[in-house]
Amino acid sequence: MIYLKHINTKTVSSVLKDGEQIQVLNSELIFCFWEICERFPEELVIWIDVEVDLELSDDLHHIFKHDLIMASYPLNSFFLPDSIGYVDQFPFVNPEFRVKYPTWRMSTDVGGIKAKTALKFKSIFQSIEDFGYLINSIAKLGQQNSLFCYNEPDLVKANSKNFYQSQASISQLFNFVAQHYKKEWLVVLFFCYIKYEKQLPLWSFIKSYFKRSWFHREIDLSDFKVILKRTKDLGDTIDVIIPTIGRPEYLRKVLLDLKAQTHLPSKVIIVEQNPDLNSKSQLDFIDNEVWPFEIVHHFIHTIGACNARNLAMRAITGDWVFFADDDIRLFENILKKSLEELHRLDICALNLNCIQPGENTFFEKIKQWAAFGSGTSIVRSSYALKCRFSEALEFGFGEDIDFGLQLRSHGCDIVYHPEVKITHLKAERGGFRYTLKERWDNSKLEPKPSPTMMWLVKKYYSIEMIRGYKVSLFLKYYKKQKIRNPIEYIQMMRSRWALSEKLSNKLP
Repeated sequence: MIYLKHINTKTVSSVLKDGEQIQVLNSELIFCFWEICERFPEELVIWIDVEVDLELSDDLHHIFKHDLIMASYPLNSFFLPDSIGYVDQFPFVNPEFRVKYPTWRMSTDVGGIKAKTALKFKSIFQSIEDFGYLINSIAKLGQQNSLFCYNEPDLVKANSKNFYQSQASISQLFNFVAQHYKKEWLVVLFFCYIKYEKQLPLWSFIKSYFKRSWFHREIDLSDFKVILKRTKDLGDTIDVIIPTIGRPEYLRKVLLDLKAQTHLPSKVIIVEQNPDLNSKSQLDFIDNEVWPFEIVHHFIHTIGACNARNLAMRAITGDWVFFADDDIRLFENILKKSLEELHRLDICALNLNCIQPGENTFFEKIKQWAAFGSGTSIVRSSYALKCRFSEALEFGFGEDIDFGLQLRSHGCDIVYHPEVKITHLKAERGGFRYTLKERWDNSKLEPKPSPTMMWLVKKYYSIEMIRGYKVSLFLKYYKKQKIRNPIEYIQMMRSRWALSEKLSNKLP
């Protein structure tokens, strides 16, 4: 392990390897970083700002368990300001500092990466002259290419949240957006700075357009093998939750697929819904056929996927819970392979690759996932049971987003795996989303966004993310509607936004 101590991201204070001082050719931090990586590719490089009051944890190896982990922790500063939220509303932008949280936003205060992993990015980023810009670029591009990036409070012994300052200039922020996002986001960022920051960064805006783009650049990290020992205190029992309504033939096929698994579930919890108080269960096959696992069957007259899943979670006793839809098909080794990957990657939530018949896989690499599939995910039960599906979002959309954000707030990362595949049949009738008249249908004006989405935005977004979301929504929707007078359009959209806010406040 190498400790690279620096003074305010500019000058190297000292370089220590195994407690001994190392001589370097260049005392400028960014050049020294690349030199150290070249000389000691098998070492873990830990950067530390000596001007920040911090005490490192005694053991950092439990954080950097394999070569594809990059982590930092901000005691004083992030490199990029919170105004990055104007162009990015993914969960990674707004980390929860109290827990291990997936984020590409790196701090120069303290952090680390394996040297040979960093070298994979040198040919692309060797022209970068600012260390903060560099580590954020590595993490931003790396996260799309199977690098696991975290805010990690366990890096230090004292990790109380302080007031964070940004190090990047406005020009660097515009350059970063130009190089890591589609160029159209520069317009949103420029507009937001004028409207909300009361600044006119015209030169930064113009210059950034000529920066080389690294957006969606491919980095091959496949030669780094992740081989971890199995977690000793974690077993392989898995419970399956399936909410269903009006799809007995599809559900039976799901149960048959579970019956054929090479690793059988311990329990399948089915919540059958029918609003007709005089109705009877359609799932006779539960009792008429033999199943190699326990089936807990609830037949209720209250409809709604959130309520159904919350009810089902009361019966969870397994180490893992598979949140499943009632119209999926499973290969016979899907549970076995999922558990193997959960243990191998040392993660607590796996989002399976869910594709419809005839579709091809779109994302080809394992990566930290911004979403959460409420019908396609396997989660460690100890984390799942800390969360609930919000019934404020019942019959709308977004309960899966909310549940995923709850998981992350408890320190549970969500990882997508392209090779663990299930098929989603997308049955045309039935399903757990029952058709109801929306609570806001009586309004003459349609809310924009939907009140459930507004509920999520107000709950989880920073002020910059809310503003950026609003601006981008207005711009994107303009070409999809008939009003072409910009002033009239803005007035209309402001009214729809205000209505959405009003209705979201009425959600429980």
